[in-house]
Amino acid sequence: MMMDKRLLRLSGKTRKYIYLCVLFQWLGLVANVGIIFALARLLGQLYAGEVSDGIQVLLAAAGIGLPVRFLCAILSSKMSYLAASGVKAKLHERIYQKLLRLGLAYQKYLSTAEAVQLSGEGVEQLEIYFAKYLPQFLYSLVAPVTLFGVLSFVCFKAAAVLLVCVPLIPLAIVFVQKLARKLFQQYWGEYTALGDGFLENVQGLTTLKIYQADERKNQEMNVQAERFRKITMRVLTMQLQSIMLMDVVAFAGAALGAVIALWELAAGQISLAACVMLILLSAEFFIPLRQLGSYFHVAMNGIAASAKMFRLLDIPEKSAKTATVSAGPISLRNLSFAYDEGREVLHSVSLDVPPNTFTAIVGKSGSGKSTLAALLTGANTGYSGSLTVGGEELSAIREDSLLRHITLIGHQSHLFAGTVRENLRLSLPTASDARMIEVLGQVKLWDFLRGNAGLDTRLTENAANLSGGQRQRMALARALLRDSEVLILDEATSNIDVESETDIMNLVTTLARTKTVIVISHRLANVAHADCIYVLEDGRVSESGVQAELLRQNKQYARLWREQRELEEIRGEAV
Repeated sequence: MMMDKRLLRLSGKTRKYIYLCVLFQWLGLVANVGIIFALARLLGQLYAGEVSDGIQVLLAAAGIGLPVRFLCAILSSKMSYLAASGVKAKLHERIYQKLLRLGLAYQKYLSTAEAVQLSGEGVEQLEIYFAKYLPQFLYSLVAPVTLFGVLSFVCFKAAAVLLVCVPLIPLAIVFVQKLARKLFQQYWGEYTALGDGFLENVQGLTTLKIYQADERKNQEMNVQAERFRKITMRVLTMQLQSIMLMDVVAFAGAALGAVIALWELAAGQISLAACVMLILLSAEFFIPLRQLGSYFHVAMNGIAASAKMFRLLDIPEKSAKTATVSAGPISLRNLSFAYDEGREVLHSVSLDVPPNTFTAIVGKSGSGKSTLAALLTGANTGYSGSLTVGGEELSAIREDSLLRHITLIGHQSHLFAGTVRENLRLSLPTASDARMIEVLGQVKLWDFLRGNAGLDTRLTENAANLSGGQRQRMALARALLRDSEVLILDEATSNIDVESETDIMNLVTTLARTKTVIVISHRLANVAHADCIYVLEDGRVSESGVQAELLRQNKQYARLWREQRELEEIRGEAV
């Protein structure tokens, strides 16, 4: 009954805490039986008018039983907490490691919002399953058998009837489970869809405002929210109805036990003490299973979330990567890549990037430049052909080694809310203030920051309190601090002022003396002094060489160069 084998295997070493939790619950039950036995015995003596040691026995039973129950309740709660926290930590770690191994490729299988929801709230939903549901399930098996063993000596007929009625609650739970499984799957589907839409709209809020599409998106979010509200109400309605059903079964069973006890008393088959004991303990037959039913719905929600988690954990991975990167050339041979089957973006691309050189990749929008950058950093996988870095095939290189060797600076490199120091230390946690000031000076940003609070200058979300050029300088400073052997600038100078663009490109020329620098740009003036320029056209390398050679060939590059020069002259005249 809702026993997921994979989740049970996941419990591993924490399973002992589940068993200990059940043990302490059982000891509490035994203590309770002892107190009820003493109470029933006293009432029997009072009825017979022969009170002897009944009061002393009851006081002794209460004096021992109540502290035992109290201690068992505390220890049971502690064991359930340890069981759940151990599993949650293990699952958090497995999801985290899985996402690390998948890298940015995880986005092919699920959205960022869904990954966050599953690794956060999804894992938390399993707390009830391991902390409450599983221990209660096992206790619900042990408690009725224990009570039957005790009461069978008091009145076998009543004990047998109660034991036979106990499975009615599990049958009700099984019935509800079949209805609930599909409902909870729909609930999580709507929940993740709502999260996806919300995150995307927040990220694109500026764009929505520019195009005055925020109201339309607001209406779409309202529709999604209403669907989520309706499925939530259906879940709550189902929970309420199932709880009512289990209450009816539990109370009816307890009432039946009481009726049989009174019947046997009236027939003279049992004593008043036995009757009282049967009446008081008949409810105990059903309370554990009734409690199990109350945990069932929250646990079912966790099961639905776990199904999505296991789909993430089951995403196929390629063979373990063991190679590490060493300094050397980057070489592509007949490399092809497609995002979707039948839609190839790069076609048999071959190029070489020698160490400590300035290599440029240019071309019109949609020619495959950024796709090539994503391949070089391992963000895109599944290429055909060969792509080697330092002589090692990229598909065999460990991601951590590749990311230490290659750093990508895009036109939208994210800067976090916090201080300049905190943002820089993302790339090198051990960096000294002197080294950070040095790289900020290289990108000509230190004079500005020194006029504020220096390294303690606060940045708002994505450094919105800096200009576009200052943000790019900051992103470049962070990359320089990492000191990778290869720097890839993917349109890193787009949408910034001319002064910042000139400063960055001058720094690139300097860096190319000691590092391998690859610049991907649509603006040809930025790469005029590159050691080699590769021109991409429709996903293929159409020509390559230094600028003078490409202009003499009078092909694609020369046409683009003339078009951009003419456009710049027109702009200059307009100014």
